Amino acid sequence: MVSFMEVAGARPVALITTRADVDVLGKKTSKDNVFTCSWNMPLSFNPALYAIAVGKQRFSYRLIKSSQLFVVNFIPATLKKEAVYCGTQSGEFIDKFKEAKLKTEEAENIECLRLKDAVAFLECEVVNEIEAGDHVLFVGRVVNSKINADKKRLYHITGDKFEVI
Repeated sequence: MVSFMEVAGARPVALITTRADVDVLGKKTSKDNVFTCSWNMPLSFNPALYAIAVGKQRFSYRLIKSSQLFVVNFIPATLKKEAVYCGTQSGEFIDKFKEAKLKTEEAENIECLRLKDAVAFLECEVVNEIEAGDHVLFVGRVVNSKINADKKRLYHITGDKFEVI
């Protein structure tokens, strides 16, 4: 039997960036993080809403829950290796931006980093959270967006299966 993810088809790969003040090893610190997310989708034109699904046990979940902010960075196919890395490592004790050699800049409308090499980005403020089994669907109001380049984007099917469209 095929997994339901293969049946669902290819989904756009995004690197989600977030920042929050959190306790790491008993010390309060501001932490930037990046993680891979292919469970993402537009929800509304007016107001502009976009959703990402994040596992409740993930460090990234704690950051978004705390800050109520995130940036959806749609990535070119050339960042596949970086996407796999950011999706398989926890940012709680390492700097995934540094380890994956991702170039960043400050977002314009929220207190968060975004990726310089993103094909497009959506800066979002959380307006709703929906419990969905072992994940939470964070609904973000898009406060800034831009398309940076006309490059082929990376799509995820399942496991290590990707597509370039």
